[in-house]
Amino acid sequence: MQITDVRIRKIEKEGKMKAVASITIEDCFVVHDIKIIEGERGLFVAMPSKQAPDGKFRDIAHPINAQTRGILQEIILNKYNEIVAENL
Repeated sequence: MQITDVRIRKIEKEGKMKAVASITIEDCFVVHDIKIIEGERGLFVAMPSKQAPDGKFRDIAHPINAQTRGILQEIILNKYNEIVAENL
């Protein structure tokens, strides 16, 4: 799997959510609404989700294993950090 494009939209409001990302996989599949969130241990990526009737949030799209999640998170956060550094 190759991530061929990452787009970051920074959130200007104060709060834990810092940005929203979209990724393109192999120039043929896009995943929107990936959230970049400031947690207690630093930034992390939350996959797109929707609220179920029981009030819980469920991922709409997500990696199947921890290795893929780690790869996606690293690519997305690297791009986010590039954008933040450009705006300093």
